[in-house]
Amino acid sequence: MDLFSNLALGFGVALTPINLLYALVGCVLGTLIGVLPGIGPVATIAMLLPATYALPPVSALIMLAGIYYGAQYGGSTTAILVNLPGESSSVVTCIDGYQMARQGRAGPALAAAGLGSFFAGCVGTLILAAFAPVLTQLAFQFGPAEYFSLMVVGMIGAVVMASGSLVKAIAMIVLGLLLGLVGTDVNSGVARFAFDIPELSDGIGFVAIAMGVFGYGEIISNLAQPEHTREVFTSKVQGLWPTRQDLKDMTPAVLRGTALGSLLGVLPGGGALLASFASYALEKKVKGKPGEVPFGQGNIRGVAAPESANNAGAQTSFIPMLTLGIPPNAVMALMVGAMTIHNIQPGPQVMTSNPELFWGLIASMWIGNLMLVVLNLPLIGVWIKLLSVPYRWLFPAIVLFCAIGVYTTNNSTFDIWLVAAFGFIGYVFKKLDMEPAPLLLGFILGPMMEENLRRALLLSRGDWSVFVMRPLSAGLLVAAACMLFLVLMPSVQSRRAEAFVEE
Repeated sequence: MDLFSNLALGFGVALTPINLLYALVGCVLGTLIGVLPGIGPVATIAMLLPATYALPPVSALIMLAGIYYGAQYGGSTTAILVNLPGESSSVVTCIDGYQMARQGRAGPALAAAGLGSFFAGCVGTLILAAFAPVLTQLAFQFGPAEYFSLMVVGMIGAVVMASGSLVKAIAMIVLGLLLGLVGTDVNSGVARFAFDIPELSDGIGFVAIAMGVFGYGEIISNLAQPEHTREVFTSKVQGLWPTRQDLKDMTPAVLRGTALGSLLGVLPGGGALLASFASYALEKKVKGKPGEVPFGQGNIRGVAAPESANNAGAQTSFIPMLTLGIPPNAVMALMVGAMTIHNIQPGPQVMTSNPELFWGLIASMWIGNLMLVVLNLPLIGVWIKLLSVPYRWLFPAIVLFCAIGVYTTNNSTFDIWLVAAFGFIGYVFKKLDMEPAPLLLGFILGPMMEENLRRALLLSRGDWSVFVMRPLSAGLLVAAACMLFLVLMPSVQSRRAEAFVEE
């Protein structure tokens, strides 16, 4: 009964006019940035963080969450219609979705993506509501040693799940840890790595580094690309709903994608991107019916499964962030930043100290998923027209918005130059094929790791064995060691490289 009473509280909060408005704003913005290639949810949320200062905490988080799972919906639209993924987790949808569109079956493909995403989003929200309280009770058993070990698992998980070179992922984690050390030491009051620059005495601003690396970095990278002629399906999409045979084919794929995405979304470093790739790889292993369209030539399972997986992963990635205060991916790291902006400490105490925020956010996800189905299926033509906005108009507006937003944070022009510097660094990362998400995770988790490490050693009078003598801490460290050992095995390394490269 507690679950139902908690959900009733959540829906009471989420169904207020102001929160419904911000849920709608988040869903529309999420779909919009999902449709527009080159602008992901990380960059958008980073840009909008300063704008949430004036909002109530619940409304701010509902809007930011809507942007995240809304982008999973919108990214499939351009992936299917113009073979251009608007969001990174929609890369796999291009493979079969675009082929369906070329065969005149864009309607069923878009409907499969929308309905699969809606089902997966609802299941992901139910899993979040059901398991979050259990994990919260477990989190109360955590002391400083356990939190440190958990963050080590998070760091290793981010390295394991990051696409590309392991060495580069480790380098990004370490760089994020080092950037997190900049500022004044809490215990001694001594400035560290500030280089006598007064603005750095409080550390590098989270908003500045997120906007620079993800926002400006994406802009510079996109401007460096030549404009290519895009094949756009300008004709009206006919026959929106799938046939009965399509529904029979896609239903088991949606169920498999939802289950896999729900699991991978909880893992540190996982989330929607890994879920979509893993789901597509799983569908290719599942034996199809005789006469079924081959994968890569317009198989509806190749659209329904990854779209279900990425939305389920997007929903369940809130579980470790809300219950343990550990962000499993870059977007959740930004959500942690948004909570700290509003003086809310992420972790198990959120459910008890601020139940309206916790359950209101969960209830708003179901409402948001319903809004997204209504937005995405009838308004396909509107989103396609947005593809015609030239980059030369779009990007200056984003740059200006970023500059205004970061200036209003501290009323400091130094922050604007800092964003510009990190923008250039973000562009260099892209040229070197270095994924910036682990950097942000390292930057967020670094200070928390240091604080819990020092607290654990103070309580144990400098005895390092505290990390292996406590069962929960020891178990987490063993899990981290196993993950590292497995990923360093040559056979796993080759499969891991293949998982992120699809024909």
